[in-house]
Amino acid sequence: MKIDISEWKEFKISDLFITNKINNKLHVPTGSMVERGSLREGNTPRVTVSNMNNGISGYYADMDNSNYRVYENFISVSFLGTVFYQPIKTSLDMKVHCLQLKETELTPNIALFLVSVIRQAIKKYAYKDQLSSTVLPTIKIYLPVNTNLQPNYDYMEKYFFNISKKVNNSIKILESAINIHFQTININNWKKFHLYDENLFEIDSGSKLDKAKMTSNNPSVLFIGRSSNNNGITTIVDKIKGIEPYTAGNLTLSLGGEYLGSCFVQEDYFYTSQNVVVLKPRKQISFLAKKFIATLIFKETQLKYKAFIDELNRHIKTDFSFYLPCNNDGTPDFEYMEKYMINLQNKVDRKLNILSDIFK
Repeated sequence: MKIDISEWKEFKISDLFITNKINNKLHVPTGSMVERGSLREGNTPRVTVSNMNNGISGYYADMDNSNYRVYENFISVSFLGTVFYQPIKTSLDMKVHCLQLKETELTPNIALFLVSVIRQAIKKYAYKDQLSSTVLPTIKIYLPVNTNLQPNYDYMEKYFFNISKKVNNSIKILESAINIHFQTININNWKKFHLYDENLFEIDSGSKLDKAKMTSNNPSVLFIGRSSNNNGITTIVDKIKGIEPYTAGNLTLSLGGEYLGSCFVQEDYFYTSQNVVVLKPRKQISFLAKKFIATLIFKETQLKYKAFIDELNRHIKTDFSFYLPCNNDGTPDFEYMEKYMINLQNKVDRKLNILSDIFK
């Protein structure tokens, strides 16, 4: 249901959250870069600009370093516009900002309400208009107000409390209907492969086109950008004279940025943006086996690499490797991948049929 916001009021970020005045400008607290090699495994989450896993790139031991900045119970906002609630002590990477309420305790429900509102307010900010520590305080957000025309935090608390109840009830119904369980895969006999191995892919640098310069008068070609949504498709564009699009069946892989490692099998003709490579199968590989491989590429990237710090660009044609099931002769077991995905698809179809019956 849509919320009636006709009586809500506009507030600047600086009205509600802690800021510091530096050189006559208001700044929100922000993180800083720490050399990756100096980080040691520990218990404190570290938030980067990633849009995955609440922005958390890993868990590290606290350190005595002025650049190692830790905050608690706050909303993290990266310069690319990723916004998350961080309830516990958390360290922030470079260009990740900290929003702590001035006069009200930030509860989980209030935080989730504010996260939703802030995300809407900063949608226009991306690579072109980066969210700096001085820009963020000036951004305005709409909030419900009380009789004193101040933010109505009680309303926010109750609103998200009710949503949580509904969500939890729905999850219980779904779990009961679907009987969700996870099965661990035995990977003892899997083997490490490079993307460029003779049984896998030729790594093509991609079209390297600029979406802003593309036209869409008679769109017929997919445009694949650095996105984790919609199979990486950011728009559909006109075919460019003299530039042949890539054919269906190839994979696309984002080398950097917020969606580092996003990997998809393309089902139609396509162009790519910069920092998106094309993986051309060296031999016949089924569509489902390719999806299996794409998932493992993404998972490996999320584990080993870091957006804007250590991206795939310098690794993709050299030392990037990942594990795959293999045959007795050491070659990738594409038949196993195909069967695994078919079984998975059958399970999903059965669950969807159950859900369809429930919600008719």
